[in-house]
Amino acid sequence: MQIIQSIRDKGAAIVIAVIALSLIGFILMDAKQGNSNPFRSMSTKVGKVNGDPIELAEFNKRVKQVEDQEEQRSGQRPSGTRSNQLREQMWNQLVAERIFFAEAEKLGINFNSKELSAILLSNDPSNPFLQEQGMVDPATGRLDMAKAQEALVNIKKFKGEQRDAVDAQIIEPLKLSSIVSKYSGLISAAAYYPTWMQEKETAETKAFATIAYVAIPYSDISDSAVTVTDADVNAYVQKNKELFKQEDGRRISYVAFSQLPNAQDSSRVREALNQLKASFVADTNAKAFIGRNSSTIEFDDTYKPKSKITSSVLDTILKQPQGVVYGPYADQGSFVLAKVLGSKSLPDSVKARHILIGTMDPQTRQQVRDDSSAKKLADSILVAVKGGADFAALAAKYSSDGSKDKGGDLGTFGFGQMVPEFNDFTFNKPVGSKEVVKTQFGYHVIDIIAQTNFNPAYKIAFLGKEITASDATINNASLQATKAAGEKDAKALAAYAQKNGVSMTQVPTLIKENDFSIGGLQDARPLVKWAFDAKLGDVSEPFSIGDQFVVATVDKIEKEGVQDAATARSGAEVIIRKQKKAAMIKTKLGASPTLESAAAAYGKTIQQIGADSSLTMNSQVVNGLGMEHKLIGASFNKDYQAKPSPAFEGTNAVYIIKVLSIQNKPADSPQMMAEQAANRLNSLRSQFGNWYEGLKKQATIKDKRSEIF
Repeated sequence: MQIIQSIRDKGAAIVIAVIALSLIGFILMDAKQGNSNPFRSMSTKVGKVNGDPIELAEFNKRVKQVEDQEEQRSGQRPSGTRSNQLREQMWNQLVAERIFFAEAEKLGINFNSKELSAILLSNDPSNPFLQEQGMVDPATGRLDMAKAQEALVNIKKFKGEQRDAVDAQIIEPLKLSSIVSKYSGLISAAAYYPTWMQEKETAETKAFATIAYVAIPYSDISDSAVTVTDADVNAYVQKNKELFKQEDGRRISYVAFSQLPNAQDSSRVREALNQLKASFVADTNAKAFIGRNSSTIEFDDTYKPKSKITSSVLDTILKQPQGVVYGPYADQGSFVLAKVLGSKSLPDSVKARHILIGTMDPQTRQQVRDDSSAKKLADSILVAVKGGADFAALAAKYSSDGSKDKGGDLGTFGFGQMVPEFNDFTFNKPVGSKEVVKTQFGYHVIDIIAQTNFNPAYKIAFLGKEITASDATINNASLQATKAAGEKDAKALAAYAQKNGVSMTQVPTLIKENDFSIGGLQDARPLVKWAFDAKLGDVSEPFSIGDQFVVATVDKIEKEGVQDAATARSGAEVIIRKQKKAAMIKTKLGASPTLESAAAAYGKTIQQIGADSSLTMNSQVVNGLGMEHKLIGASFNKDYQAKPSPAFEGTNAVYIIKVLSIQNKPADSPQMMAEQAANRLNSLRSQFGNWYEGLKKQATIKDKRSEIF
């Protein structure tokens, strides 16, 4: 026993040591591959807004709620890029809530339970109950108050996940919209258009100038005659820091190796279908044959009108005799065989009525009646209907559908508008048929009243095989990417790409720490994280992104502040070149040029503008010259009536002007003045619409999402 215990003790120590070494090795391997922090995900906060933390648990809970909502709407769980988009939206929402609600609280703006009840029991368009099936009285088109009050009572009883869902889908949106409305109302009411401002703006509108001028366009000097140095760009950036703010980020380039199927893969799939074609012709059980051969297109045993059949070559398929197999043909990334099994006439519209014995609440998805009792009741009602009972009366008494107030009448509907089981019965059975049909909502007692416009319908069996890349294709792409990743630096990677005929893509935009896509690469979050952990010139391991293997290199690491000359040049160079050309033009014109001397120096003519009263202080453009705000301002300088202006640089040219006259248009009527004042006040109020951006700019926001996701 002592020997066994000794072995156990030593073995435990060995196992612990092995586990420890493995863990260290895993961490070191992870650090080598991505240079990432192995403890990145230990943070419990995704950020702070003015010191108020956004907890990871809260963030994940809110994200899950919006994902659940999207899944309910689309039937699909968000993943990949869409999941990243929802996280980004939720971050922005939580930041906005913290900034805005804190500001609203300072002003005493809130949202209480009485306001919530008032909205939910109203016919205001903002009431979410109006969008819920069965909550609107079909006779009046207004909210069914009894149902709304019942729903409100139930909401107050909800707990746990049910309560969270109600908060996310109903209460929080109403709270936000209500407080925003109140806050916006306060700001709007604060807008003021004083009399002195109206008088000033009216004077600017009515006064118009007539001027003589000489324009020397910048295009008269060749761009090659002007050199813009990095020092010029840096000096301009320092004077205009607000225009050249630089966020922390990365600039990268990458090479991509496609995992998409090639010509050989396409031929392989086509040949596989060719080998099945004869068997498909001979087989008498199309459903079993398609299931047995793993078709990407499910077998549909119903007859459908031509308009409801999806195929790129449908007209050709329908020309084939019954039982003949057409194909293989390419369609939406697959090769397909098609076999017409039969045709018949179907109506394009049906009029029917029904009595629904529901088993599930369509809003809450909660069971309201067990399946067996629902079927038993539906069967009993069918017997009564077939025995001559009043269908409308039974519908009013038993149906859980909104049509019960119309005797169960659903009106006329087209093919495909109802759920499949309901659709199949009403379009395939003759008028007068009465049966119980089960759907996802429960059991329907259906009575087909009329069918109109009969047209051909077809039953077609499709056998599809997706054109997928073979293992050899994918392995070859992976091998090429691995070789590229083996290059030691950016220069070597570029040389590898050129040698092997692979294009190097330079991402034009700055990559930020929380980005999840890079240029055309979607769902590229792992690559973004690598870029922020890597050093300048590092070459990444291959990343599988979409249908490509991607190998990237860091071209530049941008730090928060102002842009350097290389980055700012594209935005500053044109302006600096104009400034230098303006200085050259002014030097040639001399210290005190006249209109005549300026015209002679550059072979220009003296021109006039403004006699048509179009040159006013609030003009946006000058006829024939474009946007020239400096020229407009100079045109109302009375000093330039006695002598010409000095040469000044405009948007498109250097100008010298002389003011010939400043006159006034006739005054507007008092009524027109009042209308103008009202329009100006409305304009001022509309400018307050971006108040949130102002609040956000003043806030201190710490974003730590990149440490977690």
